[in-house]
Amino acid sequence: MDIMIRPVQPDEYKTLGEITAQTYLEDGLLDFGENDPYLGELRDVAKRAAAAEVLVAVDGGRVIGGVTFVPDGGPMADLAGPGEAEIRMLVVARAARGRGVGEALVRTCVDRARATPGCEGIALSTQRMMHSAHRIYERLGFARAPERDWNPVPHLDDIDLLSYTLAF
Repeated sequence: MDIMIRPVQPDEYKTLGEITAQTYLEDGLLDFGENDPYLGELRDVAKRAAAAEVLVAVDGGRVIGGVTFVPDGGPMADLAGPGEAEIRMLVVARAARGRGVGEALVRTCVDRARATPGCEGIALSTQRMMHSAHRIYERLGFARAPERDWNPVPHLDDIDLLSYTLAF
């Protein structure tokens, strides 16, 4: 695999934003489709990059996936507690799936978390239907943390997010 994982560059924000938005749309992860208010967040890579570390997977100079790594809480953290990093918005373009790109992105986040002073683990949220992502997390040693499952939109009962953690 000749995939390189590195920090996103400003000229790649739009590309990664579209990959992220299209992945969520194509995989049926947004309750309101093209009208979902979360689409704006998914496309706003500049905002994420200002508040956390956004990493991209690049193949032949082309962005094919990305992830947001929150090393120490901060404004992008939804679930991480003290001493925990968080992984958010893991995506791989449909055409690049099945090549280990998602796993490489998660492994890079795990390595970054282990290298972060005081970091004792990683937390993440995932939707119930993200079965491929669940397999990656479990293969890398993450465990389900059902006591940390949550709903980002309490008035919509069907958006329960599953939680996974990895302790070091």
